Amino acid sequence: MDHTLLISKLTKVYPTPRGPLVVLEDFDLRVPEGQFVTLIGHSGCGKSTVLSIVAGLQEPTSGGVILGGREVTGPGPDRGVVFQAPCLLPWLSALENVRLGVDQVHRHLSRSERRSLAEHYLACVGLGDALDKMPSELSQGMRQRVSLARAFALQPKVLLLDEPFGMLDSVTRCELHDVLLDVWQQDRRTVIMVTHDVDEAIFLSDRVVMMTQGPKARVGGIVDVPMERPRNRAAVLQDPRYYELRQTLLEFLGSPGAESETEVASSTVEAVPG
Repeated sequence: MDHTLLISKLTKVYPTPRGPLVVLEDFDLRVPEGQFVTLIGHSGCGKSTVLSIVAGLQEPTSGGVILGGREVTGPGPDRGVVFQAPCLLPWLSALENVRLGVDQVHRHLSRSERRSLAEHYLACVGLGDALDKMPSELSQGMRQRVSLARAFALQPKVLLLDEPFGMLDSVTRCELHDVLLDVWQQDRRTVIMVTHDVDEAIFLSDRVVMMTQGPKARVGGIVDVPMERPRNRAAVLQDPRYYELRQTLLEFLGSPGAESETEVASSTVEAVPG
């Protein structure tokens, strides 16, 4: 079955003392199965709201989300979510935190198979020797590795990442970029990630979706990231297309056009001649 994600005419309105606040209006996005898409935009433009609605944690005011031909009406194991804060249960070990979801979602597997699945993804994120460590014994970066392992171990159709590296220092952040891509490239699950970091968006994504500044935010433009996979950070930084793409995104974010629908629409950054 095709697990394409379709977000159609998504609108979200919140009541406020000053009247209705339209955070999103007619937000449209199609994400083919296996694609890595990043949402960028100014703070408050509704990026996390889009992710929350796709996750089934909020209901849209109008419009909807279709995943694999079915409408999203609430949370489900076909969507894995990783937040900025790791959100681990402090009384459970790293393995037990991952097993918690695996045991619920993969009940058809034997107990030993579920344990092996959890151990596999913890090993994939570099924590094969830390299975029995408690969250208090782990660094912030290691806790987020557990969160990534937990989400991937559910084997969802779509992985939703809400600024998963926002609380990390730059070195740990880069390390986890590589970890994420290594695990993702094993089975190419569909990913939608929210970030404020333009460089992060370029390095990780197949496409970068630029959201207009709210209220009434929508898709203001989409750019394709043409660098081949698997990606090497040094090679990406030496690629002239990287700097052209980076400039395109920064100009969008810094221009008045980010406040309303732009004519960027959909563009592909090509290689700079010479």
